Amino acid sequence: MNPWTCAALISLAGGLGGLVNALLSDNGFVTPQWRRGIWCPGFFANILLGAVAAFISWALYGSGAGADIGQTGERSLISLRFSALAGAFVVGIAGAKWLTSEVDKKLLKESVKIAGAKKPITAEECEQLVQGSPMEVLDRVEHAVPAG
Repeated sequence: MNPWTCAALISLAGGLGGLVNALLSDNGFVTPQWRRGIWCPGFFANILLGAVAAFISWALYGSGAGADIGQTGERSLISLRFSALAGAFVVGIAGAKWLTSEVDKKLLKESVKIAGAKKPITAEECEQLVQGSPMEVLDRVEHAVPAG
């Protein structure tokens, strides 16, 4: 198979992994946006990062590592196994999950910073505030916690 066709299929599998990560995350299909100085790249970045991570992994460690893209003819043909596509899918999920986790961590840190500067709340109010995705927690803290 042509190396570029393999690379495209690997990237597609990784992009699908990024899409699955967006489906599994608490945030869902959010569009790219800035929240209190924090860049939330959204589902498109999950897909893109999944595709890139899968391609890099395949090119470094898979059958793409042995491909000589400068060589034309019979020697430029490589094989692509289902295991490589499955691996690309999993790498796509993991790469996109890393991005999602980093953004969620920043959102939660900002929530704590806002909550710490405001009047103390009861344990019940606190429990209600922390339900949902990190973006929803930030929204609730911004709007529900009374100023001190």
